[in-house]
Amino acid sequence: MAARSRYEELARQLSAVGAVKRGLARALPPECPGGSAAVLTLLDRHGEMRISRLAELMAVDLSVTSRHVAHVAERGWIARSPDPADKRSRILRLTPGGHAQLDELTRRTTEMFARNLADWTDEDVVRLNTLLSRLRDSFACRGPGGCAPGSHSGECRNGLGDDAYTRTSV
Repeated sequence: MAARSRYEELARQLSAVGAVKRGLARALPPECPGGSAAVLTLLDRHGEMRISRLAELMAVDLSVTSRHVAHVAERGWIARSPDPADKRSRILRLTPGGHAQLDELTRRTTEMFARNLADWTDEDVVRLNTLLSRLRDSFACRGPGGCAPGSHSGECRNGLGDDAYTRTSV
């Protein structure tokens, strides 16, 4: 029963992470909400791509992704060009303005973490990063076709990989 109560406490603690996410969202400029920040972050990390791939990485419906893409395109942060392999599709890529906006988002987020975790040691922050990455990996590859515990490679057959849960700005 002790293990069960540990997991119940973990569930409560992870639910409370919503307050951290709301704090991070407040750090974003009004013209760049979280979905827009995710678009910029993923294009920066993975390079140009079709909107269908972006929707997969964001783990949201294509219609939701389309709204985020339209928002960032209207601001000149991304460019949409015809896909040479399929002229009906568009390839999305960051513009110089998109890179500048992403730099600003990264600065704001980093400053917020630095301010709120000023009393944490460097080792505490490294440990938190390690454990959160491990937690994400544990969820990313479980289920049919997934990796065995402790052997996540990011290439498991269930398609969730390392970037499945990318929804934040940085």
